[in-house]
Amino acid sequence: MSHISADDVRKVAQLARLDLPDDSIATFTPQLERILDFVAQLEAIDTEGLPPTTRAVEVVNVTREDGVEPTPVREELLNQAPQREGDFFRVPRILNN
Repeated sequence: MSHISADDVRKVAQLARLDLPDDSIATFTPQLERILDFVAQLEAIDTEGLPPTTRAVEVVNVTREDGVEPTPVREELLNQAPQREGDFFRVPRILNN
């Protein structure tokens, strides 16, 4: 079993750039201790000969061909714009020349 002190929690919080109030230190100390105990259990498992994995269930990327399709509400959307220039929205300039 790991023994985590309040100073250890403060150090981890500092490294993570977290501003933990002192009253939270008492809450997080046993939680961090349990996390490290669990990690120690995982380290004790013999994984020799097992292939490395990145996830428990293999994921397949589903893709489709990109294509231009007509949008039936195009005119309706363009008509709602504060300013319009042909088939485009007219927006204020944000970059200087």
